[in-house]
Amino acid sequence: MLTFLWKFTVFHVFYTSGFLSNYVTFEDEANIPAIAKYFNTKGRYEEVNPYLRKDILAVNRSILQPPLDECQQIHLTAIIRHGTRYPTTKNIKEMQQLYNIVLHNASGEQSWLHKLQTQWRMWYTEDMDGRLVQKGVDELKHLAVRLSKLFPSLISEEKLRGGFIKFITSSKHRCVNSTLSFKAGLTELWDIKDVEFDHAVNDALMRFFDKCTRFLEEVDNNPSAVTEVEKFKQGPEMRRVQQKIADILNVQYSSITYDVAEAAFYLCAYEFAIRSVKSPWCELFDEDDAKVIEYASDLREFWKRGYGHDINSKASCILFHDVFSRMNKTAAQNKLGQQVTEAVTVQVGHADTLLPLLTLLGFFKDSEPLTSTNYAAQAHRSFRTTHMLPYAANLILVLSDCGGGDLRLQPLLNEKPVTFPGLTDRSSMPLYRDVLEHYSDLLQGCNFETECQLFKQPAKV
Repeated sequence: MLTFLWKFTVFHVFYTSGFLSNYVTFEDEANIPAIAKYFNTKGRYEEVNPYLRKDILAVNRSILQPPLDECQQIHLTAIIRHGTRYPTTKNIKEMQQLYNIVLHNASGEQSWLHKLQTQWRMWYTEDMDGRLVQKGVDELKHLAVRLSKLFPSLISEEKLRGGFIKFITSSKHRCVNSTLSFKAGLTELWDIKDVEFDHAVNDALMRFFDKCTRFLEEVDNNPSAVTEVEKFKQGPEMRRVQQKIADILNVQYSSITYDVAEAAFYLCAYEFAIRSVKSPWCELFDEDDAKVIEYASDLREFWKRGYGHDINSKASCILFHDVFSRMNKTAAQNKLGQQVTEAVTVQVGHADTLLPLLTLLGFFKDSEPLTSTNYAAQAHRSFRTTHMLPYAANLILVLSDCGGGDLRLQPLLNEKPVTFPGLTDRSSMPLYRDVLEHYSDLLQGCNFETECQLFKQPAKV
């Protein structure tokens, strides 16, 4: 497997160490759209952790369990989604289509139209194409500082300078820049200016979904794999939302397709995530509308990256084995009293990196699958990407030595404790050997090459 090392280059940053370490914000709640809690993968990290609105560097050390003096943290793996980004080219084209409809055809709700025309202009351009924005830079810097406060014995200046903190990223610019931002958060915090730190670009790990032939053929490029999604888009719940928007704009119902309605919703989401602006676009939706569009997005993620098809999660086998092989190596070094060579591993990828792995581990699995016909029944579903996968979402796995040969593993999602699904020990920090036993079938099998090869069709006779 070829891995490229990129040098830490000059990276434009906005906070000095002193300002960063005392960075406190006070956000006016009135400026937060009521529908912000339904923005799915386009949502802000602060909606998942509202306390950060007042202090972006706040941490709650009480989440670390058990608070026993004899437990020593020996390794941390952080798998992180990139920070807030611009819309993709595809999204921007749909937004432009919507904007043209409003400019040239809309005649309803004149107060809203006037507000849009006087307060907003179409400023997104296709060359932005998913690039990291300044908010995304800040998110990764702040996350780095918070994690260093939560785990000071692992994420420390000494460990960083000693080469015990490793960085791996997807090749996509938003991920590389997120990695640079995370590193900048640490180097600014400790005022490190005399040394550069490498990161490895590894798409085999962080973009495994692009390398899995079976996934690409059977799911990603196969319209029939997302039939439930398309049915819901054509269903009564979504039709009601589209017709409501058409009524507000006083345009023909046929003008407001699902893509156009989604573009309006995402314009509200992007304006808020990128610029902290409550834009006029948000006024096209109430909370009931937002829940419908959120469900359509969750359906897509469920069937393309989640529990809808077995290969979705099995494509992440390579990342799963990478994580556990590193922890096993740490356990072996610790048992022999040796220096742990990789105290911290920071891996930056995408929502499409994190969701299959969470699915493989069994998190957020509902008793019934998400379908086009059970929207109402799934109102309280666990599988909600708004909560799971905001910008800068992260899965943290912390391995601790609690004495007597007992290693324990604590998982955190978005800086909150979670428990391994199906494990007999329901504590947030089970014995590591119990975790290995629980996932033994995956650890002994789940071979990426085997799972991702296309099965041959039987020969015709």
